[in-house]
Amino acid sequence: MMNRVILVGRLTKDPELRYTPNGVPVATFTLAVNRTFTNQQGEKETDFINCVIWRRPAENVANFLKKGSLAGVDGRIQTRNYEGQDGKRVYVTEVMAESVQFLEPKGAASGDRGEGGYYNNPPKERAPFSNQNQQQSNNQGYTRIDEDPFANSGQIDISDDDLPF
Repeated sequence: MMNRVILVGRLTKDPELRYTPNGVPVATFTLAVNRTFTNQQGEKETDFINCVIWRRPAENVANFLKKGSLAGVDGRIQTRNYEGQDGKRVYVTEVMAESVQFLEPKGAASGDRGEGGYYNNPPKERAPFSNQNQQQSNNQGYTRIDEDPFANSGQIDISDDDLPF
């Protein structure tokens, strides 16, 4: 049997960090994940998925992610239940994250991202390999991830003495 979840989305609010009575850190957060298709009105819908992460990664999530941060979550789905205040059984389904990847530079998810976010308005120092031709193209001064910044640099000669093996 298999139970594996991989999500990429944005946090809907700052993570909540708590500690168990034994001092084990646990962080909870909600990830907004856009669906890949549109509804009948042509609008994209979003799922809001509750996530939980434990121990040192929980402290990292609480320290480095905030509302709006883009994050990748790798984990499994788990359903738990408890008795509510009204005496009825309450079921909760959440992702038990085994790892969380921070997918933006620190501070990129702050409110000053501007229209369209960090990747549409990068700082100038983010493009050290871009040349004049790239800056005049539609990428507005930054190097795309799938472009090779060394493509036009010609052949590199390396002697066998330069190799470490």
